[in-house]
Amino acid sequence: MLDRFNRDIYYLRISVTDRCNLRCTYCMPEKGICLKSHDDILSYEEIEDIVRTAVKLGFSKFRLTGGEPLIRKGIVGLVERLAKIEGVKTLAMTTNGLLLSKYAKELKSAGLSRLNISLDTLQPERYKEITRGGILADALAGIKAAQEAGFTKTKLNAVIVDSFNDDEKDNFKKFAQKNEMKVRFIKKMDLKSGDYYEVEGGEGGNCSICNRLRVTADSKIRSCLFSDNEIDLRKEGIETGLKKAILCKPEKGHKSLKREMIQIGG
Repeated sequence: MLDRFNRDIYYLRISVTDRCNLRCTYCMPEKGICLKSHDDILSYEEIEDIVRTAVKLGFSKFRLTGGEPLIRKGIVGLVERLAKIEGVKTLAMTTNGLLLSKYAKELKSAGLSRLNISLDTLQPERYKEITRGGILADALAGIKAAQEAGFTKTKLNAVIVDSFNDDEKDNFKKFAQKNEMKVRFIKKMDLKSGDYYEVEGGEGGNCSICNRLRVTADSKIRSCLFSDNEIDLRKEGIETGLKKAILCKPEKGHKSLKREMIQIGG
């Protein structure tokens, strides 16, 4: 479907959980967030209904996000169900990679098309600092497991923070080339101040060609990362909610004051 600015909206990002096994400084506030209850979070049946309805409206690309999607029980089964829906051309996932050693082969067999792996430094101590306790070796093992499982064209998402890891860009490029990945540099954004930038090596952040909507783990659909306008799919109905979100999609981002990045899915 086309929005008011003649952009073809066919990409839907779906957050399956607001929980994560890391606490990255740019994504989660130090004090944490108020987690949603089990009843608030979309069930897998609801997610399947959302995808089926979205396909009928012309959506063909879907991405599972979080939080960290791999910590949700039964996630491989969800991937298998969604991958079988006629009209789903791409089913991708964004993950921090820590659990790929366990799930990569199952995800590939279930029909997951592609992976985006978040990795913001190649230095163990920096990794521990930016993730508040994460172990770099676990993420690297996950990348290796994804390769062994047969995933190709994997994207490496590196959030660049000035005066912290901006000196690692060359190393990231070498690492990505060695591992047959495509690196994307995402300058740290601030939802509340409205600071956002185009992604180096990708299309994100370019409002003029934005083709996506976002569904939060608690059933709200957002037409823009930098907008607080939300539509409740449970109250409005899936088809009505999707259509409204497309029609109200802004020309460009502004600010988002109501949620942290982890509560939106990036």
